[in-house]
Amino acid sequence: MTRQNKDDKESQKKKTFHNLSYFPQVGFTISAMVIIGVIIGKYLDRALGTRPWLLLVFSLLGVLSVMKFLFEISKDK
Repeated sequence: MTRQNKDDKESQKKKTFHNLSYFPQVGFTISAMVIIGVIIGKYLDRALGTRPWLLLVFSLLGVLSVMKFLFEISKDK
């Protein structure tokens, strides 16, 4: 095996591990966005007595922010 082939394999291995490092970040971010939306919605519903409307609105906002986040990271790649 030549030196060039070894360098290419090492470079490919580093690139693969770098790309795999995004998965935990994406999973955490997705769940955090939805959970934060639910928590804010539940809190405001209790405070304002508007059950379940604000929970639904903020849950939907959390899901929409996840969609936007996924679109942005897919565009970066």
